[in-house]
Amino acid sequence: MPEHTKVMGKEWAEARRAANVARLGSTLATALAGRTGITFELGCGHGHWLAAYAAAHPDEFCLGIDLITHRVERSVRKQTLGKLDNVIFLKAEAVEFLEALPAAVVLKKIFILYPDPWPKKKHHKNRFIQASSLELLAKRAASGASLRFRTDDADYFEWTRALIEAHGAWKLKEGNPWPFEQTTFFEERMKAKRDLEAERVP
Repeated sequence: MPEHTKVMGKEWAEARRAANVARLGSTLATALAGRTGITFELGCGHGHWLAAYAAAHPDEFCLGIDLITHRVERSVRKQTLGKLDNVIFLKAEAVEFLEALPAAVVLKKIFILYPDPWPKKKHHKNRFIQASSLELLAKRAASGASLRFRTDDADYFEWTRALIEAHGAWKLKEGNPWPFEQTTFFEERMKAKRDLEAERVP
């Protein structure tokens, strides 16, 4: 591929990314007006878990994102059918969402359930949990915020544990039960539950 074509492709990708962040920023500014803290699910799937969580925790404002359009549409239907006014679902890429989140809004609780483990070693760079993503989450999280991670993949579990242990902004917590159980579309297909909890330290 010619060098000028690569440059043009990179510029196009950066322009598209900037447009996505700007669009999300406008949407979030309206949706979160007056809010200072939220419960956030990264990769909400069909919304089973977060819709049920929101119904059980009316004092929390919840927000879930996913990249797949039909998943977000199903999630929105659950919010509508449940007449839930404390949860919203958006189609968004995680890093773009975190960059677009209004400065006045912090993450108080973060849930990441069964993210793609990208099991082949050559694909590990595609896993969401990386030092850089933990840093971005930390920048948007309140002091004392909880980060809860669940996977059925043993390797991804150990990968996540090691990265959290090495990151100065997060401290692993042991022994606390998972705060809310609700069988999800994806969980029905899983053979194991491996849970981690971390706390945002000052």
